[in-house]
Amino acid sequence: MKKPAAVSLLALAVAMQPGFALARPAQTPAMQTAAAHTPPPSIAERYAAADTFLGSGIADLIDNANVAPSFVGSDKNAGLFYRTGNRSSQRFLFLDLGTQQLREVATTASLLAALSQASGKAVTLDDAHLADVDYDPDKATLGFAALDAHWRIGADGKAEKVAPEAPQLDLPSPDGKTKIVARGYNLYAVDVASGREVALTTDGTREQPYGRSIPELSQILREGTEEPAMPVSGAWSPDGRYLLSWRLDTREVKKLSITQQNPPGSFYPRSFNYVYPLAGAEKLPQATRFVVDVQSALKTGKAKVVPVQMPAESILYPSPPDMNWVNGKPRMQWTERGYRQQAVYVADPATGATKIVAHEAVKPVITVTSSMIFPSPELGGELSISERSGWAQLYLVTPDNPDGGKALTTGNWEVLSVDNVAEDKSSLIVTGVGREEVRNPYWRALYRVSLKGGALTELTPEPLDHDAQVSPDGKWIVDQMSSPTTPTRAVLRDGATGKIVMELAKADDSRLLAAGYTPPEPFKGVAADGKTPIYGMIFRPAHFDPKRSYPVIDNVYTGPTTTDVPSTWGMALRVPGNSVAQIGAVVVMIDGTGTSRRGQEFRLPAFQNLGEVGLDDHITLIRQMAAKYPYMDVNRVGVFGGSAGGYDTARFVLRRPDFFKVGVSASGNHDLRLDKTWWPEVSMGEADAATWERNSNMAVANQLKGHLLLVHGDIDDNVPVTESFRLAKALIDAGRDVDMVVVPNATHNVYQPFFWKKLRDYFTLYLLGETPPPLGPVKPAAPAVALAH
Repeated sequence: MKKPAAVSLLALAVAMQPGFALARPAQTPAMQTAAAHTPPPSIAERYAAADTFLGSGIADLIDNANVAPSFVGSDKNAGLFYRTGNRSSQRFLFLDLGTQQLREVATTASLLAALSQASGKAVTLDDAHLADVDYDPDKATLGFAALDAHWRIGADGKAEKVAPEAPQLDLPSPDGKTKIVARGYNLYAVDVASGREVALTTDGTREQPYGRSIPELSQILREGTEEPAMPVSGAWSPDGRYLLSWRLDTREVKKLSITQQNPPGSFYPRSFNYVYPLAGAEKLPQATRFVVDVQSALKTGKAKVVPVQMPAESILYPSPPDMNWVNGKPRMQWTERGYRQQAVYVADPATGATKIVAHEAVKPVITVTSSMIFPSPELGGELSISERSGWAQLYLVTPDNPDGGKALTTGNWEVLSVDNVAEDKSSLIVTGVGREEVRNPYWRALYRVSLKGGALTELTPEPLDHDAQVSPDGKWIVDQMSSPTTPTRAVLRDGATGKIVMELAKADDSRLLAAGYTPPEPFKGVAADGKTPIYGMIFRPAHFDPKRSYPVIDNVYTGPTTTDVPSTWGMALRVPGNSVAQIGAVVVMIDGTGTSRRGQEFRLPAFQNLGEVGLDDHITLIRQMAAKYPYMDVNRVGVFGGSAGGYDTARFVLRRPDFFKVGVSASGNHDLRLDKTWWPEVSMGEADAATWERNSNMAVANQLKGHLLLVHGDIDDNVPVTESFRLAKALIDAGRDVDMVVVPNATHNVYQPFFWKKLRDYFTLYLLGETPPPLGPVKPAAPAVALAH
């Protein structure tokens, strides 16, 4: 194969501008065979269908996909607030849980009418952008977001704009008599009545501030400064005597830089340096906790900082360390870097002396997305979801045995969450997956767990996925049950027995099907090892013709912190595969080995192996799909994904170039050492340099044979844009070809219309062998921007 010439980033930018014609590949025999059958819709019609089945487009064609339930009100007015219908015509309903009486609170039409009256002009649905509708039965008020503001409707039915609350930067005491303020990297206690203040700390610096977290990039960009105003980070004791807080240390920590080329309202670019804890970095920001007796400081005029006697903790993401109060004492969870162990410390606020009350150490790492420790003072200890048995099971850990604990659940399945602790402390309600062997192992179910032992009680027995919420008092469960092929049925259940008390809504997709939509098909196969069951899903275009030949596009995300294949009806409709398939392809999603919710053994192949895990499982399952459905052309396979899926996309094209011919990688973390610490290290631990390098896409850039498009937002606040720039450079240095689009003023979420058009164009050109539809008419040039003087 002739070695393509390297191209400059300037040339790439020009090549990917709208209207720039890329060379059309020659048709393959499979393409020519397909052309002999009935012609498909035109490419313009297929692009229009892709828009119809993307995001809100598909949502407008179904009813009751998600009733968005929430338990609201006090004990006297406790109820369930939910919605029915679809975006263009919704009813907002309140169910009184005491009387079982249902009443309509509002409709889409009534909200638009109230907005129109308040604004003095007609407000349409597309103008309004209605969102976040909630209801307070105690005050009989409805709140919602619309027209870039927050609104409230009272008993009179009139909408009034709610003034945004000023950000709370100070930290008030529980009784409101004292507040903690930050100034000059130090903390001060202020008596609210008199205004008298006392310095709690005096030696704070920019690199070692007190009570100040690391600002996120989004905050820096919003305020236009590397030191944005931030709230005091700390926690008051319930009696208002002590302050529990921490000191940050960023000395010798490497910083990232970013340049925003198009700041809104400004002609000139702006640049910032910022701290972003990076995986594999030699030095991470550190946190040390301390306690101050604020009441004593106000009385004496002098404060004493009492260090909490526990190790300093590495900050793995720009957020404060865990700190709260339980039973009148500081409770703090500590994680060792590399996720070797976690410990819960309880401190004496007067002396700083500590005791470990819960401890977890699982080899090779604690996967925190499948494990957690949280306080349960009502049960006398900590509840821990732990993989110590190889499966995420629930334990009650007491202070006298921090490394042990009573197993509340057992078996080869996973507990995902604890949803309720009974008021009489006799039982818990948990959500789990994989316990019922005859079901899809990813389907959720609710169980009542007796603290006295004995068999679990399943509260959601239907063989479906149960997206359920439990009321705060545990008396009620609202359950939206479905499967990818079974429309959602929303019901209210008795919290004690699980018995269905009331039908709330049932999803309706008749208008979607009338539009020609082809429902997705779940697919079960076997992994590359020839024995492990794995699951996937197939998405076909509308008006699908099995006599034609279709290229295959893999929508990928292999990360071990989650799963990718939808398990609910609503999610199966919302994933982008429904839209991408419309260009004339079969899109697949696959959860190979190394992903989550199937036990530690299933996920461990990902450990220090993110660059290879699941890769051959995807190829194997696509071949199994094609063996059953010969219209799937395994000689024309593409791949796309975002974030870790963007990393996977590039990896698939680079490591298996003879199978994956075309890839569109969005916001990819192509070298894990340039990503925030927590995500890579929860799968990589503290890897050595060779292991990090082996998992870097830059290390295999010279293996590219096909076509790879890199897309990244220039102000990505999750995965720095430098990741895609570095991969582009590695490809150019290796004599490979690459296309790259940097989306201006886009964060980690680049999924705007321009992105979807570039993705469709790329697959249309290089996988379908067709020409994308032409652009619309040329618009008049905008007036020149005058420079500010």
